[in-house]
Amino acid sequence: MPPFRLGLVGAGRMGRTHLRALAGSDRVAVTAIAEMSAEARSAAAAPGVTLHASVADMLAAAAIDGVLIVAPTDQHGAIIAEVAAHGLPILCEKPCGLTAAAARASARTATAAGVPLQVAYWRRFIPGLRRLHDRIAAGEFGVIHLVTCYQWDEQPPSAAFRAHSGGIAIDMGVHEFDQLRWLTGQDISGLAAVASGQAPDGIADVDGAQVIVTLSGGGCGFISLGRYYPAGDAVWAEVFGTLGSERCDVIDPAEGERAQLEALRRQAESFAEFAAGAPCQGATAGDAVAALTAAEQVTAAIPALSGSSPEKHAPSGAGQSRNVSDSLPPSYRHRPGG
Repeated sequence: MPPFRLGLVGAGRMGRTHLRALAGSDRVAVTAIAEMSAEARSAAAAPGVTLHASVADMLAAAAIDGVLIVAPTDQHGAIIAEVAAHGLPILCEKPCGLTAAAARASARTATAAGVPLQVAYWRRFIPGLRRLHDRIAAGEFGVIHLVTCYQWDEQPPSAAFRAHSGGIAIDMGVHEFDQLRWLTGQDISGLAAVASGQAPDGIADVDGAQVIVTLSGGGCGFISLGRYYPAGDAVWAEVFGTLGSERCDVIDPAEGERAQLEALRRQAESFAEFAAGAPCQGATAGDAVAALTAAEQVTAAIPALSGSSPEKHAPSGAGQSRNVSDSLPPSYRHRPGG
């Protein structure tokens, strides 16, 4: 069977990461790339791949089976609409827009066009997390009291990226909110957040954010986000229940990007099956809405992210904190344990 032909929109840092991941797949192949920057296009050149200066050019000229969107977050909605109008299945990098409203609009666009839309929360394709998810769903840990999710980057991204990322809660936090919901099969019903470290040059961002989460099933979550981890990028999660506990190291600095590349490959191969009519094994637009809703609540709770006056919030340690309870609606498509 010939590989699923994927058109890639965006050949920046994350786009090139996807290219490295899919180089090892015999089921999915990137056969076209749309990238505005001539320099980035040239760097992404490869045998069998056509290069295009715009999404419109790629859609008009390339023979592709689906599109992977890896453009800046504030462009997700417009590109989804453009691709959906051509009737092509879409795998969109997280978070599928800067706001929950934007993700909802993209979901409506895809539904109206009758095209599959999957959001690229690749953690769901990490074998260790999958096993943890399945063990929680099977009740092997008993009653779940706490699930912790940590994401610490070696260093902050560029100022240009941070200015368009939506801030730490939307850029980084959505991964953890989605992971927490997926692992536990519970929705987020409330949260409180504290932050530390102000981004330079007046950018509305912080270098660290810590979030305590109330879950709909009675348990709790803790999400830790940071921009400075000199040992290297690190992601890990841990579950605590009445019958046991377990830690899963998702990204280990000693192993570099290997785990991420393997998960991105599995995700793209699963998307190809979804595009062909199989059930979605990844994150849906509804999951993206739920993660962005929680991220927006964190943004509103932290003055440096929301742009509100610090005087409106009581100080708490290194930053400001705010509790937001019973204000987070559940996803409109979420299955316990799914």
